[in-house]
Amino acid sequence: MAADANGSGTAEDPWVLTTPPGKSAFEAWRDESADPPALVVQVGSTQLRYHLRCIDDLHAMLRKHKDWMPLGNADEQKPAEEGSVEAWGRSPKNPVAGWYGLKKGLRGRFGSYVPPVLEALGLAEVEHNARNNRMRAV
Repeated sequence: MAADANGSGTAEDPWVLTTPPGKSAFEAWRDESADPPALVVQVGSTQLRYHLRCIDDLHAMLRKHKDWMPLGNADEQKPAEEGSVEAWGRSPKNPVAGWYGLKKGLRGRFGSYVPPVLEALGLAEVEHNARNNRMRAV
């Protein structure tokens, strides 16, 4: 796990993470009992849910990509930067053939909340600049 990550990734002991720029803290955990299984992200009073398989799928895609990829963080209602992690997380060409986000209206921000989880798991390296961050598989 990354040095700044705490928790074991369960609802009782969530990962305590920050967005790549380090400005916003959030909690994340696996909910394998959900249908479909979910990666739950709690940001203040807002809860976002992504297909749990996004962890393995994103890692596999990054390994195949073999280089840094921009995060391209964007809300659901805004277009994602072409060639970014955010764009891949909503592409009809990804393994779920569309959005990894599970709740309409809260399906975006994949590029903000999922990369720190991969970093905490030791699966990826994530930049922590004020903006324009990137990630790559480890």
